[in-house]
Amino acid sequence: MAQDELLLRHPFPKLALVVAVLLFMASVTARAEDAPPAEPPAAPPELFKIEFEPDAYYTSLGMYIALTKTPIPHVGEQSEKDLYLTLLSRAYAPRFLVIEGSVNPLPYAGTYIRERNEAFYDNAQTTGSFNWLQAVTAGFEEPYAFSVFLGNIVDFSIPEEKTSKGIGYSGLLYSVGTYHIKNNTLIRDDWWEMEWKVKGDRKTQDQKLGWSFRVGTKLHGNPDIKDVYYLSFRRSRLDYFPKRDSIFNNSGFEYTVDMERGTFTPVRHYFYVDKKWPFENKKMAFSLATGFIWESSKKYSGALAADHTGSQTQIILRPNIEF
Repeated sequence: MAQDELLLRHPFPKLALVVAVLLFMASVTARAEDAPPAEPPAAPPELFKIEFEPDAYYTSLGMYIALTKTPIPHVGEQSEKDLYLTLLSRAYAPRFLVIEGSVNPLPYAGTYIRERNEAFYDNAQTTGSFNWLQAVTAGFEEPYAFSVFLGNIVDFSIPEEKTSKGIGYSGLLYSVGTYHIKNNTLIRDDWWEMEWKVKGDRKTQDQKLGWSFRVGTKLHGNPDIKDVYYLSFRRSRLDYFPKRDSIFNNSGFEYTVDMERGTFTPVRHYFYVDKKWPFENKKMAFSLATGFIWESSKKYSGALAADHTGSQTQIILRPNIEF
């Protein structure tokens, strides 16, 4: 196969360049943060910031830009309910812009392995219906994306804890990409999606907590992939030093339903629960998520429906390390 054809079928060289640029920018940012701090001036508002978040399933690099001279408001420690109300009350006047590039490393690796080493992929088929490589990489429908967020951000860290970090978002998110993942195979698809979301992440000495609510639509340039509306809920909790026994300690879940545009008929259900095991005296934990993805026969049409004659269920088995 000609080299140009390989590049067209699989964007790995281009994606590798994107990842390299993201990591380089992150390393520059990290070195700047590690440098001895200069004597701070009279606390001007932070109008620009870069955040890098590595993860085996979702790695992102974002630029946070304040649209006004008012700094991110600090609302103190709040309950989840009060935080939602705070974010919703500030949704009327967007004051922050976030530009983000993201890569889904393991899901993308699954497509790369299947294309370049078909024998290894076939050997991962342990039973007639279970492929462990597909189970480990399932759940992400794109290898990478570029996003723009417009909305509000609040800080709800705990001032008494120097290592405390808490941030909440509410607003509109627009994302685009050029490929779709189906059964560990890359399919050319110029897609875009628009969603409204409320999201929060808080990390203290004893706990890491994250949650989000999203509702939106996703449109596909490939006519064989169904356009959808979707609704999604996610919550994740990591307790380094749990104060009491509870089934909610060191656990999480996510549920997303995709509905066909026009009819609101469900074409995909995505659900998992996870359990986390913190390492003693370490700010990290091993996590294992298990769940399923159900897809209707209506999700794909044309050539993509050749192996999708009925509804299908894919098992999720997702190991990870959380920090």
